[in-house]
Amino acid sequence: QVQVVESGGGSVQPGGSLGLSCSVSTSSEVTYSLAWFRQAPGQERQFASHLDWTGDVIEYSDSVKGRFTISRNSAKNTAFMRMNNLRPEDSAVYHCAAKPSYSYGSNNDQNNYPNWGQGTQVTVSS
Repeated sequence: QVQVVESGGGSVQPGGSLGLSCSVSTSSEVTYSLAWFRQAPGQERQFASHLDWTGDVIEYSDSVKGRFTISRNSAKNTAFMRMNNLRPEDSAVYHCAAKPSYSYGSNNDQNNYPNWGQGTQVTVSS
């Protein structure tokens, strides 16, 4: 059983910064790749960033590249996403997702992630 829990988020003015954390807990020896997706009201869930178990494979969507940074702690069980220069269009519920490191498929496809957190709200508004 895998448990994914997000924390962080909140409200900020345009141009501000926020941080998100994602903790993954499991009783197995399986390692996991982690990703962040976001969903604004009335819109489909969109890929934001991905980080593999080793930390060597990092991907960003074009909309967040250069502003968001994903990282992982040394124990590999927590991922962080630092969001800088936030825009109103970044407002959404942000979900962390985990998939086994051995799984195939595109890293930006939400259908390839079997484990999800409950989501955390990010609001960017003046």
